[in-house]
Amino acid sequence: MIQHEHMSTEEEVRAKRLQRSASAVLYAALVALALWTMRSFIPAVVWAAVIAIALWPAFGWLTRRPWLGRHTSLLAIGLTVAVGLLFVGPFVIVATQAASEARDTLRWFHDVLRSGIALPEWVQRLPMGSQQVASWWSANLATPLESSPAVQKLHSATFVEMTRHFGGRLVHGLIIFGFMLVTLFFIFQAGSRLGEQLFAASRRAFGAEGAMLARRMADSVRSTVVGLVVVGLGEGALLGIAYAITGVPHATLLGMLTAVAAMLPFCAPIVFLGSALWLLAQGAMGAAIGVAAFGLVVVFIAEHFVRPVLIGGSARLPFLLVLFGILGGAETFGLIGLFIGPALMTILVVLWTDWVR
Repeated sequence: MIQHEHMSTEEEVRAKRLQRSASAVLYAALVALALWTMRSFIPAVVWAAVIAIALWPAFGWLTRRPWLGRHTSLLAIGLTVAVGLLFVGPFVIVATQAASEARDTLRWFHDVLRSGIALPEWVQRLPMGSQQVASWWSANLATPLESSPAVQKLHSATFVEMTRHFGGRLVHGLIIFGFMLVTLFFIFQAGSRLGEQLFAASRRAFGAEGAMLARRMADSVRSTVVGLVVVGLGEGALLGIAYAITGVPHATLLGMLTAVAAMLPFCAPIVFLGSALWLLAQGAMGAAIGVAAFGLVVVFIAEHFVRPVLIGGSARLPFLLVLFGILGGAETFGLIGLFIGPALMTILVVLWTDWVR
């Protein structure tokens, strides 16, 4: 009798273990199926999560205000609209500027199709390779572009295919951007409840260490956003002033372009060195040297002192891991990898610290 009860108890324990294993497999399969179903919109969700994490301290401060705290939906709408305008505003400015100059651009384009592009004077002043550049320019660009060998290689079918591909990518990007804003609104509307639920789920699944790791990852994403965006805007503002002082045309637009490029590590020199080359081609050697030197100083200070402190400080990451996280994340995951990479490096540091204790 006792043996029979003992065997029955063991069978019940074995059955419960089997049920838990089957439930875990079922849950994992359902989660994987759900993620596969929404795979096209995962980038929108990830972007919304990154922006929400970056703005969460400001959102929490606003919700603690007496009037705003009672109108969470209005606050969520306001923040979502502000984020949308922050992204759309620069593109509207660029499009407006381009439309105002479209007539002159089209006139110039028709002129060069009929007569070609004259050889610039600065080509003759190149320290080396001036003859080769002048020879290629005369053969391909100085003649009417309608009959230029370089232009004839751009077959109309290829141009149409490139335009169609670009248009498709643009429409897809706009759709993702729209769903990102919708997702961001619902994250803000859920408010602190969502954050508490996520940390509670991490604590239940992985214990207190899992919740701590989730908080460290959120801090890493937030500090990365601050380091990339704030430093990029600072570099763009300083170099925009330099463009205006030295007489570079469209200094405001170039400053905005520099700010966007500066959000990617070591990409700002592409813009300000190009501006310096334009000044050099106009014969303003002093202004060109000034823009190049000032830009290199600004980028050196920003990339080697300010950005590592902002990104690695709160996340407590060494500069080398910050660099690996940003560049490796961008190469692996695209633009969103700029923020995911440092978070993954944070996990690596935490796991290493726990292992060597």
